[in-house]
Amino acid sequence: MNALLRSLTGVTLLHPWVLLGAAPVVLAWWLGRRRRTVTFAPAGLLAGGLPPTLRSALRPAAPALRLAGLLLLLVALARPVRRAPVAVRVPGIDIAICLDVSSSMTATDMAARGSRLDVARRAAARFVADRPHDRIALIRFARYADVVCPPTLDHDALAALLAAVETVQSDGPEDATGIGNAVARAAQLLQESTASSRIVVVLTDGEENVATADHPGEIAPAHAAQLCAALGVKVYAVAAGDVAGVDTSQLRLLAARTGGAFFEARSAADVAAVYAAIDGLETSALPQPRHRLIEAFAPVLLLGLALFVLGTLSRETWLRVLP
Repeated sequence: MNALLRSLTGVTLLHPWVLLGAAPVVLAWWLGRRRRTVTFAPAGLLAGGLPPTLRSALRPAAPALRLAGLLLLLVALARPVRRAPVAVRVPGIDIAICLDVSSSMTATDMAARGSRLDVARRAAARFVADRPHDRIALIRFARYADVVCPPTLDHDALAALLAAVETVQSDGPEDATGIGNAVARAAQLLQESTASSRIVVVLTDGEENVATADHPGEIAPAHAAQLCAALGVKVYAVAAGDVAGVDTSQLRLLAARTGGAFFEARSAADVAAVYAAIDGLETSALPQPRHRLIEAFAPVLLLGLALFVLGTLSRETWLRVLP
């Protein structure tokens, strides 16, 4: 019964068993009507017929109103309620995407149209669009790591900033690959996060050439891995393009020491597959739908009282039947 009532009206009865009281109420009403059926005079005296009056026509309304009022009071006692969904915050994941913007990212070996950076940007944009509940940050890096966008849920703004990312000038002062700096900066962005999971996705077509023996003050990928491991940040490292002559050992180390994963992507399809794999690995458990109960008995109670009182007053005044 509750299922039918909910489908028709959106209302559920918390105590539907109360409606079992309707049967004795209706039975008492029917027996009362039978007892009040009395013949006052022989039918012959009324052969001519008396014109019916409004009062005589409405006389059955008084007990009917009382019955309707009692039945509505029973419905009110059964506690009709409506279920309203409660908005709950979906627990997302905090993500930092680090994109290599060194001049080698202008190579066009990964797709028929566009550079390595174009491929990386398009795949990252699709990844962002598929994760509406996650806060995502964007970092561009060559020699230095620059925060383009801090962790945000405003993915439209992030997509616009992502589309505007460009490579640095070839052979300029910034044209290098500082993987350790970028990952360490991403870990710093995520260290205050209270998300269920924090990850860094770093995509590069080169190897670390900033933190070298000649520059011991720079952050090497091994040191960045230690920092990420201490903060509980996982790193997913992607070596993009033709990496046959590239030393990927430090990228592999970043992934292994932080509980992440290492990928090679030689084409646009490979990059898309990598992001799809990361999307599948990093999922959040969605909360169970929650509802709050909105009491709906008050209108039914008031209407039932009104009908019962109206029926009682009518029976004792205007529609009263004298013995």
